[in-house]
Amino acid sequence: MIELQPNEKTPLYEQLYAALADEIRTGQRAPGTPLPGRRTMAAQQGVSVNTVDTAYQMLAAEGLAEPRPRSGFYVQKTYGMLHSRARRTAPPAPPSAAEPAPLYDLSTGSVDTALFPARSWGRIQKELLYQRPELLQRGETQGDAPLRAQIAAYLSSYRGVECTPEQIVVGAGIEYLLGCLAHLFAGGMAAIENPGYSRTRTVLQNSGIPCTLVDIDREGLPADALEESGANLCYLTPSHHFPTGVTMPAPRRAQLLAWAAAKPGRYILEDDYDSEFRFDTRPLPSLQGMAGPDGPVVYLTTFSKSLAPGIRIACMVLPQSLLGRYRRDFATYANTVSRFEQQTLCEFMAGGYFTRHLARMRLAYKRRMEAFAAALRAALPGVELDGVHSGLHFLLTLPGAGGEKAMVAAAAEQGVRLRGLSEYYLARPERCQADTVVAGYSALREEDVEKVAQALARAWLCVPGNG
Repeated sequence: MIELQPNEKTPLYEQLYAALADEIRTGQRAPGTPLPGRRTMAAQQGVSVNTVDTAYQMLAAEGLAEPRPRSGFYVQKTYGMLHSRARRTAPPAPPSAAEPAPLYDLSTGSVDTALFPARSWGRIQKELLYQRPELLQRGETQGDAPLRAQIAAYLSSYRGVECTPEQIVVGAGIEYLLGCLAHLFAGGMAAIENPGYSRTRTVLQNSGIPCTLVDIDREGLPADALEESGANLCYLTPSHHFPTGVTMPAPRRAQLLAWAAAKPGRYILEDDYDSEFRFDTRPLPSLQGMAGPDGPVVYLTTFSKSLAPGIRIACMVLPQSLLGRYRRDFATYANTVSRFEQQTLCEFMAGGYFTRHLARMRLAYKRRMEAFAAALRAALPGVELDGVHSGLHFLLTLPGAGGEKAMVAAAAEQGVRLRGLSEYYLARPERCQADTVVAGYSALREEDVEKVAQALARAWLCVPGNG
């Protein structure tokens, strides 16, 4: 007997169908055997014939039963490949406990959402929604041409990138673009900066590109170590190395370009990480600009820091030598960024909003950096801050603070989230500078600057060995 529950919200015909379907899927009703007649089943279950007929018709529609004229319904063979929807006897695994939100977040992946130009961005997007219905259609594979033209003009003016709009590919994040590049470089090996992005290595390795780690020095990645690595690809953050903040000088850049030009098939992947935010001097032009429009450099950048991480817009500039193959291999791919987001950014840049927004952000973040650095120096005697004038984070070293792990744990007890420098060493962590953490301030509210400094003082000045 199938037990139906008249008091449940689920209709009786659905209950009967679900019970019979599970019996068929689990083999309790053998293929080829008849189901009870509709009147018989109705009498057994105390329901109407229409209820039984509806359940049987649902079984037939799903292919679990076959109706035969003047004969009834028969169980169909399922070949053991259908999943049973029977209720589980074991309780579901409990959800993993979520990490409690910190009072103060000094991680490097967030931005100050209060600085986002919501009014102008929203107005542009609303106008596009009503006035540009063609944006509901599929766009160009590399991204809409007007946006690529705006990006090319911006990169030329502010980053010294030499390219045409045709060389630009727009995509939903650096990770997606790296996956495309991995396809173009199949069979190669990539050199990755150490310390550096673990995510980059993961994306490339997941895409079939083996990676080797090369230790950086005070000028970035050394060309001789790169030569010894045997790699034919090199992933760099020359304008602002993450996480150390090192800016690669022009002579070192020239050495790396010479390495790439020495053998066919060598390329440099230049990630221009948060290069918009430099507060002491104008940043050096991009490595791609030094190499030229068909040099051995693929330029990558994102709007995650300049706008918001949730707006998944990034782009890469391909040299002419790779452009033809990219178009051949990805011609049928749809672009991964919404056309409304693309055109909103296009209008935002064309109207001059983007450059004004960047100017406001630089001013706000510079004030915040100066206030935070001053508060830390006042609260933590002997503290050393490195890389304060570029990017949106810096290295904080407090000699004798009991070790990096103790510093991170003690800060967490005071409600401050940050990471130790050694966490970014993908190999040879013994090379890491002692007692050093990475302090990001992009998501730190101005009114919390002094509170964070005092919280870190409570955390670290009471560590054994500090008195």
